[in-house]
Amino acid sequence: MTAIVIRAATLADWPVIADYNCQLAWESEAKRLDPAKIEPGVQAVLNDPTKGRYFVAVADGRVVGQMMHTWEWSDWRNGQIWWLQSVYVAPEFRQQGVFRRLFEHLVALAAEERVLGVRLYVEDHNDRAHRTYQQLGLTNAGYRVMERWFGPAL
Repeated sequence: MTAIVIRAATLADWPVIADYNCQLAWESEAKRLDPAKIEPGVQAVLNDPTKGRYFVAVADGRVVGQMMHTWEWSDWRNGQIWWLQSVYVAPEFRQQGVFRRLFEHLVALAAEERVLGVRLYVEDHNDRAHRTYQQLGLTNAGYRVMERWFGPAL
């Protein structure tokens, strides 16, 4: 396998990140994302690190995977929790440890920054993702995500 390098995403990465987010939405939820929203949304994160941070996996100069995290403050625990989002690996690079490398990179950063834990949400029916996450030590937190939208939902 080609060597994989994990690095912080830059503004120059926005087109591939936006594309991967569109592919992720379609593959995981059969939802089509509107480029007029997703493109400036990705750029907003890359331009303002208080919104989140993207990391990318690169092989031979090509971005082949991505992960973003955002922050949650837990008053119960008096500390930060990182939410993993926009996790995607190009199909031809799956089952080659790309996600594991991204995840391990993020967990190492979280440990350095004294983060209390990491969380993500995953579609109920995505059994393959459930298995992958469990293999990396993530467990079912026992919560159900509830939501109410104040603008158009996807």
